[in-house]
Amino acid sequence: MGMIVVHHQVKDFSSWKSAYDKHADARRAAGLTRDHVLQSVDDRNAVTVVLDFADLARAKAFAASADLKAAMKSAGVVGVPTILILKKVT
Repeated sequence: MGMIVVHHQVKDFSSWKSAYDKHADARRAAGLTRDHVLQSVDDRNAVTVVLDFADLARAKAFAASADLKAAMKSAGVVGVPTILILKKVT
């Protein structure tokens, strides 16, 4: 069990959020669950998304996928996102 944390700047939060919501099936298919969408209190276009996963290989494949890159580009992500894949430490 772990989490993917994605931080990026977007051109327009409302447009990005609509595109993010439309990409939900792809996240579910990759085994990602319990998403949290967060905005910076100082910049509504600075967005962080946190998602849970159970299968590390599937999470890594999703994070590196051409589909995710294309979805981010069409959603208005600016620059290079930071993607962290974290595992729970027991």
